[in-house]
Amino acid sequence: MTAPRVVVAGATSAIAQEAARCWAAEGASFLLAGRDPVRLGIVRDDLLVRGAAKVVPFAIDLTEVPRLPALLDAAEGELGGIDLLLVAHGCLPDQQACESSVDETLRAIDVNFSSAVALLTLAASRMERGGTGTIVVISSVAGDRGRASNYVYGSAKAGLTAFVSGLRGRLSRSGVRVVTVKPGFVDTPMTAHLAKSPLFASARSVGEGVHRAARGGRDVVYLPWWWALVMLVVKHVPERIFKKLKI
Repeated sequence: MTAPRVVVAGATSAIAQEAARCWAAEGASFLLAGRDPVRLGIVRDDLLVRGAAKVVPFAIDLTEVPRLPALLDAAEGELGGIDLLLVAHGCLPDQQACESSVDETLRAIDVNFSSAVALLTLAASRMERGGTGTIVVISSVAGDRGRASNYVYGSAKAGLTAFVSGLRGRLSRSGVRVVTVKPGFVDTPMTAHLAKSPLFASARSVGEGVHRAARGGRDVVYLPWWWALVMLVVKHVPERIFKKLKI
């Protein structure tokens, strides 16, 4: 199997790093996109040690939509093309802050939904013309149903899940595969402030799951797998009962 050429959006996130390590062991080449050039350099060095053939950092705030074409141009120029795009960037907003601030709410939507949509729209057209490749998008179980405790984040992920579903249908006719990954609670720096419970999975196990999902044949993957059963139940709780639950 030819080593893939991988673009990682949100490359400094814990899940993205763990997934990238799996591809590095296969000799993959990377373009790493993220805001912090120092952290990108650390990830680059780690992947090279683990077997990556080439790693190119690309410092960018992914909400800066006018710069996204330059990111994709760099991937094509440095790697010679894109075999796999992993969209892994996002943030977990403070729900209470969002409730009292339109700006905070829209920033959360921009990071978790709009910026991903912009990147996917541009990348999809390029990969569609090539007629091959895989796009993996990390959404969340939070998008399966809005909860009072995090409905701003959940609504962004719900929108992303719906967008990716439609994109999958469109690109299926061109040979480009699109995968939605829905993790549950993951122990990462983004969730460091949350009380941990047995429901939390490690970043390593979820990253390895993302790697498997990219190679597998399923369109939608829950990580860990049992979240599919949990969310099946959650989605079928009657609204009159669900709105009273403190979750």
